[in-house]
Amino acid sequence: MTKDLVNLTVKYSFPKRDLKSSIEIADIESYSNLKLPEDYVYYLENYFGFDQFIGVEFIKLWSLEEIIEANESYNIVNELQQTIGIGSNGSGEFIGIEFDENENIKIILSPFIDLDSKYNIEIGSSFTDFLIRLDNGVDWF
Repeated sequence: MTKDLVNLTVKYSFPKRDLKSSIEIADIESYSNLKLPEDYVYYLENYFGFDQFIGVEFIKLWSLEEIIEANESYNIVNELQQTIGIGSNGSGEFIGIEFDENENIKIILSPFIDLDSKYNIEIGSSFTDFLIRLDNGVDWF
């Protein structure tokens, strides 16, 4: 995994996962019909959610156990093709991973209320890039 991601998880004291989950990465990929990016899989397998500020922005990243339930509750996967929610800004917007037709990803911020990709704002070109941008003081929320 990238050194940047590991350094950020240490810097912001991401809570380490100490127990094996009953939910597997394969369950999420099957539910969403998407292949999750490697750096995000690393986060899910090694950390248990995240709920605090990085830089000037507050973020809540859902844990492995919350992903399917949250996406079902907000109807994200069903309404936004090629997108899965991974957290929120603690307000009215979710953080998601959006895949294009070539399987390239971008991390997006989008409103929970009107699930339409025209409202998506790109906030990272990867999960790691998203966290680096926050750490560097970039703000979107």
